[in-house]
Amino acid sequence: MAAAVATPQTPVTFRDITETSTQTSAVPRRHDVTTSINYWKDPGDGSLPMPIVIANNTVKNERPHVPQQLVVHDVTGEEDKYSLDSHGFQFQRHASKVTSLQDFQDDELVKAEYYPESIELLKSVTGASRIFIFDHKTRCGPSNWHKLGKGNRSSRGPLLRAHVDQSYDGAELVLRRWFPEEADELVKKRYQIINIWRPIRTILKDPLGVADATSIPDTDLVAAAIIYPADRDETWTIRPRATHRWYFKYAQQPDEMLLIKCFDSDESVPARRSPHSAFDNPEERDRESRESIETRALVFYD
Repeated sequence: MAAAVATPQTPVTFRDITETSTQTSAVPRRHDVTTSINYWKDPGDGSLPMPIVIANNTVKNERPHVPQQLVVHDVTGEEDKYSLDSHGFQFQRHASKVTSLQDFQDDELVKAEYYPESIELLKSVTGASRIFIFDHKTRCGPSNWHKLGKGNRSSRGPLLRAHVDQSYDGAELVLRRWFPEEADELVKKRYQIINIWRPIRTILKDPLGVADATSIPDTDLVAAAIIYPADRDETWTIRPRATHRWYFKYAQQPDEMLLIKCFDSDESVPARRSPHSAFDNPEERDRESRESIETRALVFYD
């Protein structure tokens, strides 16, 4: 298991950077994008979403979806308006010692060097007493990687479908998988699952959009299974609605991390989960494939 020992430090906010930079240069203009987000296509017969099946280094995802046109708003210059508890996501300045795609594809290096950095960051931002990183994924493949057939996980690219990585029940599945002996006590206190999403190089093609959690009611969330040879996960897929509000940061840099709340056991906070999805920016389609890494963490509070 990943160690959760870190010395809390005050994280650098975007306001700190902006107030310094605006003394000498103008704040960049925003690049809102009119595009489509792919939502679950409800067959209308009461049936559950088709499971995603993962086996033999292959992801089989034939779940039908429907695109909905909308505007994804650029947060540039207003990053500090959004927080994990108010919106379900938060942008955070943080430079990593791990920088190259080659290094991020080295699992042992990521666990030894990047995990401790991520733990320290999450402790600083959330004030949590304990952090455990249970997974990470590097993405550098093409947008159509799902259609590449056998072995497509080796070419993992962006996921252009609205989803949350864990449903409410799915979050407890994760907790009990990693902490079977402690779970009965841990569920009595507040815990979260938070993703740390970082560009490996500047993101132009297929950026990641995040939804304001308060704009998506629980009635738009549909539990959906991921099936492995000897296990399963449960996620949320999302029904479309015109009032959903989506955001991203244009030309997101490697030191501009995005924290995404996938689950919060505290039912009193406005944002318990933030749906997210990569999306097509028509002006950037000819760019090179996106390179990014996401780490997933269980976050505990005393």
